[in-house]
Amino acid sequence: MFIKIKTSATSKEIWEKLTQIYEGNDETKESKLIMVQQKYESIKMRDGETMAEFDERFSAVVIELTSLGKEYSNRELALKVMRALPREWDVKTMAMRESKDLNRLELHDLFANLKAYKFELETRSEAGPSTSQPTKALPATTSE
Repeated sequence: MFIKIKTSATSKEIWEKLTQIYEGNDETKESKLIMVQQKYESIKMRDGETMAEFDERFSAVVIELTSLGKEYSNRELALKVMRALPREWDVKTMAMRESKDLNRLELHDLFANLKAYKFELETRSEAGPSTSQPTKALPATTSE
């Protein structure tokens, strides 16, 4: 590495060369951005993947996009996450769309909400079926 910067006279020149080496030129940055945007557009939650794992994978893509100069609004990110979830999440995501202000919903809050919902579902299924019996209607009688 030193060989590439040893001819630089100023710290500014050194910084510019190091930036060029590690980040690449504008064409390289554009190629990286296109590749990461494609990854963002095609991301889906995988079979068997936990919400925490999906959170980590999705957030890594968003951070990479941000470092390349591409940013999305809270609403865009929330809607993308909701579209990336399997169909079993449709009821929850529909409820969130109707009840939450997606413009203010931070990505970490969205994932926290989804993880809490999943935990609640798992807790309910572990508790087993309800032991209460359905109520039966009594037959109507008339006195004449």
